[in-house]
Amino acid sequence: MTFASIVDWDALLETVAVSVAAGLGIVVVFSIAIYGAARFAEGRRVGAPMETALAAVLTVVALIACVGAVAAGIVVMVTR
Repeated sequence: MTFASIVDWDALLETVAVSVAAGLGIVVVFSIAIYGAARFAEGRRVGAPMETALAAVLTVVALIACVGAVAAGIVVMVTR
């Protein structure tokens, strides 16, 4: 029996591709949350209420997306 017949290369490559995409996606979304938090702090310092409100919404939406991605990952791991 050869190594190539033991390993399901298609499933392995699919797992690697999905893992890389999910990893990069969560990093980008969390970076957006950090950016929004920084803009929120800056907006409060300079007294820009509209910029502060938009930055707060951006931060909250990005954090919800991060939590949702983690929850989806856990659900996928548990159900497989």
